[in-house]
Amino acid sequence: ITDANFKAEKQVSDIESVRAKDPDIIVSVPLDQTATSAAFKAAAAAGIKLVFMDSLPNNMSRDEYVSVVSADNYGNGVISADIMGEKLNGKGKVGLIYYGASVFSVDQRKLGFETRIKEKFPDIEIVAGTGILDPNKAQEAAAAMLTANPDIDGIWAVWDAPAEGVMAAARGIRDDLVVTTVDLGANVALSIARDGIVKGLGSQLPYHQGVAEAIVAAYSLLGKDAPSFVALPALRVTKENLAEAWRTVYRVDAPQEVLDALK
Repeated sequence: ITDANFKAEKQVSDIESVRAKDPDIIVSVPLDQTATSAAFKAAAAAGIKLVFMDSLPNNMSRDEYVSVVSADNYGNGVISADIMGEKLNGKGKVGLIYYGASVFSVDQRKLGFETRIKEKFPDIEIVAGTGILDPNKAQEAAAAMLTANPDIDGIWAVWDAPAEGVMAAARGIRDDLVVTTVDLGANVALSIARDGIVKGLGSQLPYHQGVAEAIVAAYSLLGKDAPSFVALPALRVTKENLAEAWRTVYRVDAPQEVLDALK
């Protein structure tokens, strides 16, 4: 098991290190669809079965990988836009904190959010957007956005870790800010439970994605055909269904601190 910590060059090195162990299967989420492509293609050429999470590296032909298993990232973007629009009563100004590299899964989240806002909430204006490559830079990006746009009403973050940065930037300064995101993490869940600035999100189903990845990987070893793309449904999460959603997503109860806050 390797973790590239959002560094594409580290992931390339990791792929090469894993190849040396002669595995039958590699399951991975490409951090950069261009920068990691050659390393994945080399693994495929070595006979390793490749199962991808969420995104497909560029220039991969169908015979070089087994399947891509993804959340409905576009749908999760739509859900987070709907919650934003509802909480702002259909009017206001919003900004986006998105991922700065081109990765299909997170690009789809942003596209889903932007498209839904424009189509369903014409009186909500997207006035700012900042791309980040490091989730730890989200607080800095959000602080700059709030300074440059003091009348902004909401900020959308591409996943929960950047949303935590937005929370930190707004703390004690803009407690009226509306924040929505994608992915159900403990800290954003606690904000939702406490009626904090995170009002809701669209969630992936990572446990179910893992099951699907295991199935298509096993198919490849058995010589069975696997679909080239598997998408799992998006899940709307707000305070009203937070505890139930956590069980659906993770197959365990929510952290006690979240459950206590809901009471």
